[in-house]
Amino acid sequence: MNQIIKNTIILFAITLIAGICLGAVHDVTLEPIAQAQEAAATATYQEVYPDAASFARTDEMTAALAAAAEEITAQYGSVTVDDAQQALDGSGNVIGYLITSTSPEGYGGNVQIAVGITAEGSLTGIGFLSISETPGLGMNAKEPAFKDQFVGKAAQTFEVTKTGASADNQIQAISGATITSTAVTNATNAAVYFVQNCLAQ
Repeated sequence: MNQIIKNTIILFAITLIAGICLGAVHDVTLEPIAQAQEAAATATYQEVYPDAASFARTDEMTAALAAAAEEITAQYGSVTVDDAQQALDGSGNVIGYLITSTSPEGYGGNVQIAVGITAEGSLTGIGFLSISETPGLGMNAKEPAFKDQFVGKAAQTFEVTKTGASADNQIQAISGATITSTAVTNATNAAVYFVQNCLAQ
C-alpha cells in the first residue's frame, strides 16, 4: 500500500514538473512567435499597398468595425471584416485603407486576406495572411495570375467567372479551384463594402 502511495506521489511530482516546464517553454516562445506573425503580416501589408509608408489603427476605425459586424453578416453571411487600418504616406497623410477580411468558405477552411483600397476608391492589391488550400489548385490564389486581377480596379462588387473575364468586375476563377476563387472574391467584396459603406468618409 505504501509503495502505491509512493509511486503515486512520484508520478504526480513528475507530471507537475513537466507541466511547469511546458508552461515556461510556452511563455518563452509566445512573444517570438507573435513577433514573427506580426512581421509576416506587415510584409503582406507593404506588398498589398506599396505606396504606403506606414499603417495605423484608429479608435474611429475600431469602432466602425464593431458597428459594422452585423451589417457585414447580413450582406456576406459568414465572411467577416477583422481589422481596418489607415494607409499613410511619408508625411502621415491618409492615402487609403488596409482592410483584413476572412472567408471561412475556402476548400481547406479559412482564407484571410489583406485588401488595399485607395482614398480615390481603387484596389492596390490583395495579399494572403492565412490560406490552407490544395497545392497546385487553390494555393494558386497566391500567384500573380489570380490575385493581380484585382490590382488597379475600381472598388466594386466583384464576381467570379469560369468562362473568361469580360467585364471589369469579373474575376477569372482558378482552374479547378472555383471554391477558393469565390472565397477570396467574397472576402474582397466584404472589405470593399466596409470601406464604402461603414467608414465615415
